Amino acid sequence: MAATASTVERRSIEFVPSSERHGGVTQQFTLWFGATLQITAVVDGALAVVFGAHALWAIIGLLLGNLFGGAVMALHSAQGPKLGLPQMISSRAQFGVIGAALPLVLVVLMYLGFASTGTVLSGQAINRILHVDAPWVGIVVFGLITFVVAAVGYRWIHGLGRIATVLGMLGFAWITLRIFTVYDGAHLLADATFGAVPFLLAIALGAGWQLTFGPYVADYSRYLPADTPARRTFTATFAGSVLGSMWAMTIGALLASIPHSSFLDNQVGFVGELAGGGLIALVIYLVIVSGKLTINTLNAYGGAMTMLTTVTGFSRRSVVRPALRLVFVFTFLALSVVIALAASADFLDNFKNFVLLLLMVFTPWSAINLVDFYLVSRERVDIPALYDPKGRYGAFDVPALVTYVIGILVQIPFLAQSMYTGPLTKMLGGADVSWIVGLVVPGAIFLVWGRATRRPPERTILPEGADDGVLAADAEEVRR
Repeated sequence: MAATASTVERRSIEFVPSSERHGGVTQQFTLWFGATLQITAVVDGALAVVFGAHALWAIIGLLLGNLFGGAVMALHSAQGPKLGLPQMISSRAQFGVIGAALPLVLVVLMYLGFASTGTVLSGQAINRILHVDAPWVGIVVFGLITFVVAAVGYRWIHGLGRIATVLGMLGFAWITLRIFTVYDGAHLLADATFGAVPFLLAIALGAGWQLTFGPYVADYSRYLPADTPARRTFTATFAGSVLGSMWAMTIGALLASIPHSSFLDNQVGFVGELAGGGLIALVIYLVIVSGKLTINTLNAYGGAMTMLTTVTGFSRRSVVRPALRLVFVFTFLALSVVIALAASADFLDNFKNFVLLLLMVFTPWSAINLVDFYLVSRERVDIPALYDPKGRYGAFDVPALVTYVIGILVQIPFLAQSMYTGPLTKMLGGADVSWIVGLVVPGAIFLVWGRATRRPPERTILPEGADDGVLAADAEEVRR
């Protein structure tokens, strides 16, 4: 077993053998539903309206973005049972054992950004529960709770996802009812006017939300039995993440559309007042904390795993002691708490730019990873070589790294940021389509370049002594 209900998880960056595989795909649904049905997704949905879209068109745009981004994210999830590895360790097959550190540094920054913004909102909810005004109290308390769950690891994380799913469904059902009874939600959706630029921004916000889960989603499916059908892993992850996200984002779009709404100035407080105040508000604040705790634990766990992947790429270690993982988890959370304490008051605008900037650096990574795994290497990986800079994948993979840099650069003319607007974006009236360019261009380049230069193994090669016969079979035979 990876960890009992009361012990710290043993595994970190290493391969998970079949004797420690357990669970079913339902866990993927509850984890991602509970992690995405939360207050930051509500803010993400509100942004689509804040920056010009009518509520109805914002919801449609967010749905399209979530469907597309969710499909990409779920394809990463399906890699977990097949490889039994953390997502960023498996990315060494594309970028090289040391070369993978380039995107890994950006991944850590992403985790820190989301953890910090989430901690700000969760801190507000905890302060209201405790009836204290000092912002640092809620932020520090939330950071400590996150550390406990992330430190124990995989089992507690999935257990928390199940709790957050139940609480989230009850809490968000009540908020939805209140929107339609107190503010006439149907009226908020009426008289919809269409604007192409804000509609495309809504799509980008929805897609960006899902795509940023890609670098760690397989961390939470890698303990599933190796013969778990890829289709089932994909479907459970996709459904949980898209349904949870869209429910929260729809509420956000509606709240931002309420005339003279104070939601934009006080997101957590407004939701509590909308719930009805008093004891009901207290329950809603607990729902907010449970949802944010789930996703923040994913960020902390994934952030620690990513830092370990970076460090061990240079040290050539393939196994990390649990105590060292705890040190990295604590370090990550301490940094996120410091950032949260220093957070800018201009939260909404900074969060929008943060999400869109992440799209710029992670869409090429997703494109290269998925094209290689499914189309070039065809799900065949030399797992021992992922820990050896002198092995099959080498220290640096030039085609992948060059393609990654190209994938970032080609997006610059299409960017729509407050600090910079690309020339082609101006020609498009301000619409941000950089994320589409960042997926298509590097994906096409690496498909051709990868097939011309890569020599994948005939079948997946396991670590010495591994007992996973099903993984040793040809990937074509394992595919469902």
